[in-house]
Amino acid sequence: MDGQKILIIEDEKKIARFLELELKYEGYEIEIAYDGREGLEKALKDDVDLIILDLMIPNLSGIEVCRRLRNHSEVPVIMLTAKDDVSDKVLGLDIGADDYMTKPFAIEELLARIRVNIKKSSKSKDDDNIGNIIKYKDLKLFKDNYRVEYKSEEIELTKKEFELLEYLMINKNIVLSRDKILENVWGYDYFGETNLIDVYVRYLRSKIDQKYDVDIIKTVRGVGYIIRD
Repeated sequence: MDGQKILIIEDEKKIARFLELELKYEGYEIEIAYDGREGLEKALKDDVDLIILDLMIPNLSGIEVCRRLRNHSEVPVIMLTAKDDVSDKVLGLDIGADDYMTKPFAIEELLARIRVNIKKSSKSKDDDNIGNIIKYKDLKLFKDNYRVEYKSEEIELTKKEFELLEYLMINKNIVLSRDKILENVWGYDYFGETNLIDVYVRYLRSKIDQKYDVDIIKTVRGVGYIIRD
């Protein structure tokens, strides 16, 4: 549970505060937004593990927040509503909510559903990384057809740029020396300069980090490169 962050999007401050206290007691890190626009902005900007989303919130409804969120993220969403209407429940699930609870609710049941949805999401990420798709936040690499996407926008890479990015993503959180990258991406029989790695990292950064204003490929001075959580 350490480091797991939950975003609460709820305009009723008493409910938001109650949820914040209960979830912090359980060890979660909490962010709160009191309207739909603020909530969507935080959901897209922050790296959260789950969102608790009220249906009836100002500026943007919970339905619209979920709809827009699903264009960019698969983070689990549990919807809360005072309405006990089947059509609302169906609509919420149809546009991408993972679960649904009607107010008033038992906090024990909500905690159980949070655990289930976070566990299911974590397993899905693990399965993707074992299989054909490698993910890092909003970056996806599809191994079978040499395709890379950032927030569903395709990035054109050369074959060698793709292989370098794939190697960095597979070895996430491991510092990779230039020699190690040369051996594994260019091959053991390559006898050129190791500054070739720096050139290709610059290519990748210009197409990903600089274009999308992110900091994905990090330099470890005197050693090499890493993609780090």
